[in-house]
Formats: sequence, structure tokens, C-alpha cells
Amino acid sequence: MKNVKRIILFFVFIASYFHTNAQVELLEKYDLMPWPKEIKENGQKFMINENFTIAVNKDNINPKIANATTKFLRRLSGRTGVFIDEGFATIASKSKEPSLVINYTREGKLELNEDESYELSVVNDQINLTAITDIGIIRGLETLLQLNDHTTTEYFFHGVDIKDAPRFSWRGLMIDVARHYEPLEVLKNNLDAMAAVKMNVFHWHLTEDQGFRVEVKSRPKFHQLASDGQYYTHEQIKELVAYASNLGIRVVPEFDIPGHATSWLVAYPEMASKDTIYKIERHAGIFDPTLDPTKEVTYEIITDVFSEIAPLFPDKYFHIGGDENEGKHWDENDKIQEFKKKNNIKDNHELQAYFNIKIQKILKEQGKIMMGWDEILQPTLPKDVVIHSWRGKEAMLKAAKQGYKTVLSKGYYIDLLKSIRHHYANEPISKGHGLTEEQLKNILGGEATMWGELVTPVSIDSRIWPRTAAIAEKLWSSIEIDDADNMLKRLESVNYRLEELGISHIRNRNVILRNISNNQELKSLITLTKICEPLKAYQRNKGGVEYKSYSPFTQFVDACNTDAIDAIRFNKSVKKYLKSNVDADKQEIIVLLNKWITNHTDFSKINNNPTLAKLEPLSSKLAELSSILKNGLTKGSINKAEHQKSIVIIDFLSKPIADTELVIIPAIKKLISAIEIRNVKP
Repeated sequence: MKNVKRIILFFVFIASYFHTNAQVELLEKYDLMPWPKEIKENGQKFMINENFTIAVNKDNINPKIANATTKFLRRLSGRTGVFIDEGFATIASKSKEPSLVINYTREGKLELNEDESYELSVVNDQINLTAITDIGIIRGLETLLQLNDHTTTEYFFHGVDIKDAPRFSWRGLMIDVARHYEPLEVLKNNLDAMAAVKMNVFHWHLTEDQGFRVEVKSRPKFHQLASDGQYYTHEQIKELVAYASNLGIRVVPEFDIPGHATSWLVAYPEMASKDTIYKIERHAGIFDPTLDPTKEVTYEIITDVFSEIAPLFPDKYFHIGGDENEGKHWDENDKIQEFKKKNNIKDNHELQAYFNIKIQKILKEQGKIMMGWDEILQPTLPKDVVIHSWRGKEAMLKAAKQGYKTVLSKGYYIDLLKSIRHHYANEPISKGHGLTEEQLKNILGGEATMWGELVTPVSIDSRIWPRTAAIAEKLWSSIEIDDADNMLKRLESVNYRLEELGISHIRNRNVILRNISNNQELKSLITLTKICEPLKAYQRNKGGVEYKSYSPFTQFVDACNTDAIDAIRFNKSVKKYLKSNVDADKQEIIVLLNKWITNHTDFSKINNNPTLAKLEPLSSKLAELSSILKNGLTKGSINKAEHQKSIVIIDFLSKPIADTELVIIPAIKKLISAIEIRNVKP
């Protein structure tokens, strides 16, 4: 019996070994993102030519399928240059020998836990895409498009068999349009990009201290006085919700209360906890204005707003914010203090819980399930409220243990401008979580969060993409898909393909640089953007006082992004050389040093203005330091004077310049240290 068990275990091990190796090979070969649940090669391929057609196995083609297939054909034609004769899908009964056959059982519901699975088979003579819902078909079409490849003479789809389904049912992106208004077109482009990486929840953050972005017909002062004229009409909201629905994306609105509420009080100061004059906030930060939870008029106005707005959003979930209420105005208000004593409310946390329960009842009357940031978690909170964890996974686990559904954003705050690797390493459910199988079901998924203090329509795409694609994979793919190097390889292809959807994250770098240089030669500025990154974690606008909401966000820093490409290359080369001490590795470093030496010559030819003058010390000192390093690497030594000069320059370049950081500095320090230890002449 023992021998039989050993034999079984042996074969299980062998099968697992070969399966793992096969997956690794496929991960290297295909640039699929997010990576599917199961994928096998079949050794075939489907050729793409002008006769490519799509047939849907239904009596009619519904709007979601019509939209998805038409976009698929346009994108396929755009990528290949093939003049496809039939530009639209047809029903199967009217199609002879279709290239792609689509089968699905029913129309999907835009709700939590709806089936998004699909199966895809690509062979020589036909492609078959099958799903339970039309939403699954939309997901599968994106995968098929990523299988498009070519030789020098032909375009084709790789022959594979795929079975795929998401790991989490809530895979979201939050965009804050309250601090900086974003036009509908920007939002639509981002919805298309979300669909391309199989995200399914758009969280629309609509109110803040800096603006109330929704038309409220029953309470018109909101959009008249608290929006600077930048708000979404009912028709625009319906338009965006319909656009998202066609992509299989749910739209969850957020109206942030009781804090972050200055714009509410600009319109209706009778809701305020403090009797004063309110103006739209122009800075960033956490502010004192707070709704008064003890006044009936507060709930009357909120009821009017929510009863008018809720029907515009078909989704069951409605986000009320509830974060960062420090309660200063509550503490200063004698009537509120009397109310707390009278109702045996011991602190502001309990007072906010009192407020939240009343809001939850208002939303329930509108058929909505309340959602809020993790500060709202309190023992008296009804169990059907969703807790949105932003302060830590501990809050998510605590909520899940207590029976609340929960969504994670901690680790996915893309506005902090941390690296792709940082976000990709953020596993939603870590080992040792301590949850039962039943409690694990309470973790719905996660959301990338794009707060709007420092972004405008020109720069927002570069702050969302491509990092959000990596987060999308964490939320869709199996937990075993965790190789960051491989993900970055696959992301290169996904990244530039986002441009066909209208995402401006790549091209707008040059738009910004042309602006600050008055349309001069950009080569030297582009070189600097490849080694500089924006200051992280709100250091750019420390304390929220440097920038106002209408300040220019078309600076050099806005042309820079995380994961600066030449910095990554240099840092890797230095690490490799210090380990190997091989001449070939040293030459990789010297190539980049030469680039930065000559770059200052190009920079010097630009007719400087006050904006560019701030960058001149960066360019000149980088060139000087690069020259010292090159000499040290080439000759094998540097003298004391050169070493001392390099230390002074490094100290200067270690400090922020034009709200950016030169992210090659840590590697340069290691390089200088190594040269000094080995070769510094006395």
C-alpha cells in the first residue's frame, strides 16, 4: 500500500513539474495580460486576411456583442492593416464558413459575481469563443486580440486552447473627478482600457472639498455654485453608464460625506456643523468642513440628492466615502455636544456611525447597498454594508472576519506614484490571513485608486497606465502568476496597445515638453524624463499648499513617470557589473554615461526660459558626474579631487529638482563607492 502511495505521489510530482515548466514557456512566449487560468498550445494558427468574418450563434445580436465585435474588427484591422471586407458581425444562420464563431447562453447581468468565464479555441480553419454570458465573450475577445502575431509575410492568431475565469469578482478603478474635472471622453477612453485588461468596476468619485460634479435638478445650487461650471448632466451620466455597460463594466458612484464636504456646504450651508461662509477649496489636503449629523435638514437634502441621483446608476452599490473626518467642527459645536450627551454617544466615531446608519436607510429606500472607506466600520453597522479598505489589509481582514463584504485598495494607490513592481507585489490575500473559507468569500477583490489632486486631462492617463494593467492581473489571474520580470515583459506590448484606445500616457509626454520648451528640440528633455521620476507619496505638494486646483500641471514633472526606463536599465547594469566585474557589463554602463555626457550639449542648445532654467543644473551636473564615472571605469581609478567633486555633485543631485527625483542616484553611489574602494589613488 505504501509503495502504491509513493508511486502516485511520484506521478503527481512529475505531472506538476511538466505543467509548471510548460506554463513558464508559455508565459515567455505570449504577451497575454491578464494571464488566463488555463492555456495550452495546439500547434496550429489561424491566418488573418480580408475574408475574416464573425458569426454570432443567436437570432439577433445584442448591443454589447455588437459593440464588442465591431471594436474588435476595427482594432484588428488597425493593427494589421488588413482591409477586412465584412466590417460587422452577423448571425450564424446568415454566415458561411465564419472565421470566428461566438456562442453564449444568456445576456449577462451587470452585478457582483456575474459569470465572466469563457473558452477560446484557435485552430487552422476556425476560431471558437464560448461563454455563459455575453460579458464572458467581451473578456474572451480581448484575449484573442492579444494572440494576434505576424511573420514578415502574414498576420495570424496563435493556435491555443484557453479556459479562463477571474479570481475576484470586483476588479475596479476609481477616478477622482472632483478635485480635477475630467471630460467624458477621457473617462470613456479609460473605460476602454479597463475592458482591455478585464477590469469590471468603474468607481466614480464625484464630490470633494474642491467640487461637486453632478447636476442636481431638485437642489440646483450644487452644480450652480459648487462646481465652477464643470459638472456632469443627467444625460452625460446616462451616456457614460451606458458606455460602461456595453463593455461589461459596472459604475459605482461616490458622494463623499460627512467629511470632504466643503462643496456641499458652499451650496447649502444650512447642512454645516459650523456657521461660517464656505468657499470651494482650492488646495489639497484634509479640511474641517463637515456635515452636521444632528440636523434634520442635512438628511432632507441628502435624501433629495440621492433619490434623484441613485436611479441614474443601475448598479446596486453606492459609495458614501466616510473617510478622514477629524470632527473638529463637531467638537467646536455646542449643540452637537449636547446631542451626543443626550443620545449617549461617547465620541465622534460613534456619532459618525449614527450618521452612517441613517444614510444607509436612505440608500436602502433607493434599493442601494451602501459602501464606504474603512473608517465607517463600527459594531452597529448593518452587515450588508461593503467596507473599502484603504488604510491596511488589517482593516480588510477585520471586516471580512466580522461578516462584511470588503474591497482592497491599500497597495493599489496609483496616485502615490510607486513602481509597477510595488503594486504587483501586493497580494490581496496574504498567507496566514486567518480567515475561514466562508470568510474568504467576503473579500470581493480590489480597486486601483486615482486621486485627482495633481492630475488634469493632459496627465491623468500617464498616472493610471500602464501600472493599472499590472493590478488588473493581480485581481484576475491565479495567485501563482507572480513573476514580476515576466509581467514586465508582457506589459511592454499591452502598454503601447493602449494608445489605440485613446489613452494618451505615452504621447502626452511630448505634448508637455513641447509646451515648456516652446516647441524646441525635445531630445535632451526626453533623455532626462527617462531617468527622473515624480516625487512619490504626495511629496510634490507637501501639506497641499504649493499647488492650487487651477495651478499649471504642465511642468517637467508631469512629463515624467514612474519606472523611468533608462534608470531601470542603468540600475540593473550597475548591479550586474558590481557582481561580475566583467568588461562587457561595464560597457553597458559606459554607453549610458556617454548618453548623459552628450545630452548636456544638446540641452545647452535650447533657448532657455525660466521653466527650463530649473533643469539646467540637473543636466550640467549629471554630465559632469557621468564624465567622472566614465573616466573611473575606463582607467580603473579616480583621483581624490574627482572623488570629492563626485560626492558634492551626488549630494546636490540627491535633492528634488523641479518636483522630480533622479532615480539613478542610489546606483551611482554604489558605483562611486566601488571605484573608490578598489582604485582611488592617494
